[in-house]
Amino acid sequence: MRTANRRAWQASPLTYIALIVAGVLSVFPLYFMFIIATKRNDNIHDTPPPLLPGGNFGDNFGRVLANEDAAFMIGLGNSIIVSSAVTLGVVLFGSLAGFAFAKLKFRGRNALLLMIIGTMMVPTQLGVIPLYIMMVKWFGWSGDLRAVIVPFLVSGFGVFMMRQYASQSVSDELIEAARVDGCSTFRIFWSIVLPILRPAAAVLGLLTFMQTWNDFVWPFVILTDDTPTVQLSLRLLSQTYYTDYAQVFAATAVATLPLIVVFIIFGKQIIGGIMEGAVKS
Repeated sequence: MRTANRRAWQASPLTYIALIVAGVLSVFPLYFMFIIATKRNDNIHDTPPPLLPGGNFGDNFGRVLANEDAAFMIGLGNSIIVSSAVTLGVVLFGSLAGFAFAKLKFRGRNALLLMIIGTMMVPTQLGVIPLYIMMVKWFGWSGDLRAVIVPFLVSGFGVFMMRQYASQSVSDELIEAARVDGCSTFRIFWSIVLPILRPAAAVLGLLTFMQTWNDFVWPFVILTDDTPTVQLSLRLLSQTYYTDYAQVFAATAVATLPLIVVFIIFGKQIIGGIMEGAVKS
C-alpha cells in the first residue's frame, strides 16, 4: 500500500517534460527582451531572430537617458517610491484588519467583511472617474504622487487574504495566553501575530509590488509628463513617429530589474508561504 502511494506521488518523465516546456515558454519572452536590448535596431528584423546577446546595451540605454521627454530615471524613482509605499501600506493595514476580523469579536464584523469582499467584485475602471474628481477637486493632487499612493494603501484582497491566513495559523489559545500575561491587543499583534503572518505578508507584498509597479491606467489619468511613473516613461519612449525598439527594450529591461530583485530577495519566504498555505488547505 505504501509503495503504491509513493508511486502515485512520483512525477513521471512526461511531467518533467511538460514543466520544462512551460518554463521555457514563460522565460523566453523575458530572455528575448534582454537580447533585443543589447542589439541594434537593424538586428531586430533578422531571420532567424537573434538568440545571443550583443554589445550595444550601453548605447541603447544611453539614448534612453538622453531622452529628456521620457524622464526615465525620474519615472523609475517615482515607481520605486509609489510601489514601496503602497506595498508597505497594504501589508500593514491588511495584517491589522485581517487579525481583527479573524480573532477579535465586535459588532458588525461579518457585515463589514462582506462589504470589503464586495469591493473586490467592482472593476477598477468603474472607479476612475469618481476617484479622479476626489483627487483633483477635493484634495488638489493632480500630478501629485500622493494621488497614486493614498487611494491604494488598503486592499480588499489583502484584508481577505490576511484574514484567512490568520484564522488558520494563529490559535485562540496563544492569544488567550498572551492576554493572561498582560499583553495589550496591539502588543499581541506586533509580537505574536505579525511574525506568524510573515509568509503570507511576503506573498501579499510581492503581489502588491508587482501590481503597483505595472499599473498604467490610473497613473496615466492623474499624473503628468513631469511626474511620470516608469510605465508612463516607457509610453513616452515609444510615442514617436519612429519607434526605436532597441531603446525601448533597453528601458524595459532596466524597468524589469526591480521586480526580479524583489523576487530573488523574498523568493524563499514567498514559496514557503505558498507551500504552507497549500498544506493547510
